[in-house]
Amino acid sequence: MSLDSVSLDVDLRALAGVPKTEVAQKAKDFKTDQEVRWCPGCGDYVILAAVQGFLPELGLRRENIVFVSGIGCSSRFPYYMNTFGLHSIHGRAPAIASGLAASRPDLSVWVVTGDGDALSIGGNHLIHALRRNVNLTILLFNNRIYGLTKGQYSPTSEIGKITKSTPMGSLDFPFNPVSVALGAEATFVARTIDSDRAHLTSVLRAAAAHEGTALVEIYQNCNIFNDGAFDSLKDPETRGQWLIPLEHDAPIRFGADGSLCVVRRDGDLCVVRTDSVDAAEVVVHDAEADNPSLAFALSRLPGQDLRYTPVGVFRSVRRPTYDRLMADQIAQAELTGDADLGALLRGQDTWTVPATASA
Repeated sequence: MSLDSVSLDVDLRALAGVPKTEVAQKAKDFKTDQEVRWCPGCGDYVILAAVQGFLPELGLRRENIVFVSGIGCSSRFPYYMNTFGLHSIHGRAPAIASGLAASRPDLSVWVVTGDGDALSIGGNHLIHALRRNVNLTILLFNNRIYGLTKGQYSPTSEIGKITKSTPMGSLDFPFNPVSVALGAEATFVARTIDSDRAHLTSVLRAAAAHEGTALVEIYQNCNIFNDGAFDSLKDPETRGQWLIPLEHDAPIRFGADGSLCVVRRDGDLCVVRTDSVDAAEVVVHDAEADNPSLAFALSRLPGQDLRYTPVGVFRSVRRPTYDRLMADQIAQAELTGDADLGALLRGQDTWTVPATASA
């Protein structure tokens, strides 16, 4: 099965309120005059090119697109995008972006973050943005290491990982970003890989079209401090046997000529040879299921060595967005005359502190 694209019916309701441009755009229109200062060979270059390449498809005015980042190598992203951008505080990009998206429905708001920035100091902000379903798109670059601070273990580093901060091997059990997002009831969750430009672009396209919080985990190679972390998913000799492409409403088969498949056994998902089971036993992927249990089970398939890693859209469901609900609540308050901020601040629990004579 090809990884060239993600098959998922989407619309552009998420961008309905964002002004469109009347001038045709190209990738070069989204490039700045800033020198791109990542290490040569870094996977961030591919992600940057993919984003710059597909944004013209959205037909949005550049001044109505905002990229918000935290701290880390990935957080240089706003400097290289010819849009508005904020290089914000460590771990707080989702919080800042949430306020911006909720107050400015005329903007397409993006968050660019890394596994350390998003899942360590920023973990709390990330899960609350996901559960609130604010209309924004989060790109989480996962290289399983701290790159900017030069090679310490991160929240996604595997157990036993030897780094500068864990010379005898990491003892921490790593986060699975997709599992975290699904557990937080995110309405759109996907995973892709930096080296697969076509698949990366198709996932970004689906995420941009989603109304609500979309999280895209991107496996990104840090060739300086964690080189080759995802080679088993890129090597032609192992790629087909390790990667599981997810396609909505299609049986989950992979490997050479679909020789492997995913089935249920005693309530769990497992991988077996396709010719060893009846076709009806093969699990059919449903990214639009209200219950995220299947998506969560799929996210738990891979082990630490990344064998049997699903990529694509795990979940894409519709739920009212926080910003839309907030706007409706404000409109209702104005209609009923309850939108008196002064009265709200004064409230009923007020008291007067009597003046006292100075000593």
